[in-house]
Amino acid sequence: LKVLETADDLGEVTETVDYYVHGSTIAAGNLFGRRRVIQIYAKGARILDGSYMTQELNFVAHNSEQTSSELPTVASVSIADPYVLLKMTDGSIQLLLGDPAACTVSLNAPAIFSSSTEPISACTLYHDKGPEPWLRKTSTDAWLSTGVAEPIDGNDGSYHDHGDIYCLVCYENGKLEIFDVPSFKSVYSVDNFVSGKTYLADTYTKDPNKYPDTKGYLNKEPVQNMRVVELAMQRWSGRYSRPFLFGMLSDGTILCYHAYFYEGTENAVKGGDPVSPRGSADTSSMSISRLRNLRFLRVSIDITTREEMLNAVSRPRITVFNNVGGYQGLFLSGSRPAWLMVCRERIRVHPQLCDGSIAAFAVLHNVNCNHGLIYVTSQGYLKICQLPSSFNYDNHWPVQKIPLLGTPHQVTYYAEKNLYPLILSVPVIRPLNQVLSSLLDQEMSQQIDNDNFNSDDLQKTYSVDEFEVRILEPDKSGHWDTKATVPMQTSENALTVRIVTLFNTTTKENESLMAIGTAYVQGEDVAARGRVLLFSFAKTNESSQNLISEVYSKELKGAVSNLASLQGHLLIASGPKITLHKWTGSELNGVAFYDAPLHVVSLNIVKNFILFGDVHKSIYFLNWKEQGAQLSLLAKDFGPLNCYATEFLIDGSTLSLVVSDDQKNIQIFYYAPKMLESWKGQKLLSRAEFHAGALVSKFLRLQMLPTSSDRSGATVPGSEKTNRFALLFSTLDGSIGCIAPLEELTFRRLQTLQRKLVDAVPHVCGLNPRSFRQFHSNGKAHRPGPDHMVDFELLSHYEMLPLEEQLEIAHQIGTTRSQILSNFNDLSLGTSFL
Repeated sequence: LKVLETADDLGEVTETVDYYVHGSTIAAGNLFGRRRVIQIYAKGARILDGSYMTQELNFVAHNSEQTSSELPTVASVSIADPYVLLKMTDGSIQLLLGDPAACTVSLNAPAIFSSSTEPISACTLYHDKGPEPWLRKTSTDAWLSTGVAEPIDGNDGSYHDHGDIYCLVCYENGKLEIFDVPSFKSVYSVDNFVSGKTYLADTYTKDPNKYPDTKGYLNKEPVQNMRVVELAMQRWSGRYSRPFLFGMLSDGTILCYHAYFYEGTENAVKGGDPVSPRGSADTSSMSISRLRNLRFLRVSIDITTREEMLNAVSRPRITVFNNVGGYQGLFLSGSRPAWLMVCRERIRVHPQLCDGSIAAFAVLHNVNCNHGLIYVTSQGYLKICQLPSSFNYDNHWPVQKIPLLGTPHQVTYYAEKNLYPLILSVPVIRPLNQVLSSLLDQEMSQQIDNDNFNSDDLQKTYSVDEFEVRILEPDKSGHWDTKATVPMQTSENALTVRIVTLFNTTTKENESLMAIGTAYVQGEDVAARGRVLLFSFAKTNESSQNLISEVYSKELKGAVSNLASLQGHLLIASGPKITLHKWTGSELNGVAFYDAPLHVVSLNIVKNFILFGDVHKSIYFLNWKEQGAQLSLLAKDFGPLNCYATEFLIDGSTLSLVVSDDQKNIQIFYYAPKMLESWKGQKLLSRAEFHAGALVSKFLRLQMLPTSSDRSGATVPGSEKTNRFALLFSTLDGSIGCIAPLEELTFRRLQTLQRKLVDAVPHVCGLNPRSFRQFHSNGKAHRPGPDHMVDFELLSHYEMLPLEEQLEIAHQIGTTRSQILSNFNDLSLGTSFL
């Protein structure tokens, strides 16, 4: 063990301090108002004043008849000044009581736990801080109580209430109990906490959410050693803030509850109260101080990846922080670390997958690292970090807003140079005569009859959008710098920008170019036309003036709506025509073309296959044959469809075609020339259809990450399981979604579960998800497609059900709860780029 001093630099001071360095440290913290530091290791504890030890305690009795290997050691620690709660490896509880006057601690075993035969699985201390402790008002006699804890007089003679301290204990049988410290009187108890009920209420009150015992369901599925392995309760600062209760189960499930104040008629103290949990018949004295008005509501948190606790004694994963970069919450260490940030009484989950497994985490605040953090990875690396201040974490994802002073329309990414070209429009005020002249060509502009306009009309102004392509580069500090700008001509709108790789037939090398497609907006009386622009990038990014240079520009008939690179060629969609060009280094020469029905709105490439969507005539599937230099139609969808976006969905060797329409639907087609329904391969067949509820404007194809089952099976690179892609899509409502392929067996299982959850889960406003997700045709004739898509938004409600209902539903559909959660886990890991 090494001890480091955090001054201007990290320096090792192991030899000059009295810290215990001959074994691992279980926990360390401050006591007595930061006047002392307590270090707890497996068999003892040390109290230190700075670097000097003032007291040492040994938890293992030397006169014990047991051998040293059989003696219980410290498994977990919870510190709430001036108390330290120790959970031993044998399930017993020890309490260190601090003396603020002498700055010493003494070891004590609470009698209530010594007499109990029920083993304890998890415990923690909760400091309900003053000056107005929140839990105090949930007691039945709160209106006549001035405070449970002793008031402390400060040095200035003022009155200080430091709040109350409670001990939360969870037993192996799943029962949760809250004790007052240091009297250790039971003030709150919940039976079967491990089941994850929707509401938690004191056992003394009539629980409307009472569920049967879990033991009756163990015959349906072996739930071995299902217990709470870690507890945490915290009330963070903030106006009207309420405590959160966290419980981690042995299978990796995290239970999150939010406390609230509830006062009902059944909470009144009655003479017929049941016997106390400890067998005491004196219920009148016990019920007076119980937290009868305290209730907990279970909160859904977006953590589906779980880490099972394989060994009985595992390292605690929950670390509470109050100020890391101005945020508060808790950090989950382990193989899949994550941040749980509390923003406006809402839990925001942000996974941290960049460094893999994290073994230890702590808050660090000093001169060089203001409100930062320090953690150690499982590979042994120690890292000191700060949260990027440019991001806002009060969202589903960390969000950074970049001021553009304009309206962005499209963005693409150039990975080699870490550049982001984007199309931008800025409203500009122009004189009316200048706007009119720009809308007409030269011949007609000479024929403008100025007599039709008086001088006052010509002096009026008009707002027009001027387009440009701006190239941005993010730096390490979080700022985005404008490296170059490509302005468009008057009345010219930039429609698309892409990074394309073209084969130069002159130099016989591939070149990465930025291609821009534009259209002139000059009214319906002028023939549509557009331009294709190609720009090359400089070898270095140092000079922003010479970062890009124009290498080609040509005007075409029709608006250039889409561009793509196809095996070294440039594919251009201009109006109702798709043309394939080869690049000579200075010219684009056409080699093949295909006539689209009306107007191409989307264009996608996979190998030599082309998918494009027409504005009214659905999707077309083409093939490029270099031998005959022709673009040939393979199949199409014969039905009318107003396309918004298209993309390929790849699942191993299976290729699907995805399209979104103006009725907020998503359809998935496939090409099967050998099937009779495909009309000898001319027709695309429907694989699935789904109502997204929003207009999908863009699909982004991303490769799925390997799951735990893939890693265990030693998957060969390039095999079916590694060549899987998911589609990330964005909507015009501002939402983001994902479509991912599933294995056949997994799909059948989850589809059966989905049908069961339609009736088992209460829905918002009573809306039926099965009806909502059906294809919406707006009154037009539509043949229903196959039901081959599951709604994970509905499936995610399964984890929020109590354990008993989860076991019952899994048994009814012929599977197990662990198998369902394993499928959830694999899907979440495969799409963990979210």
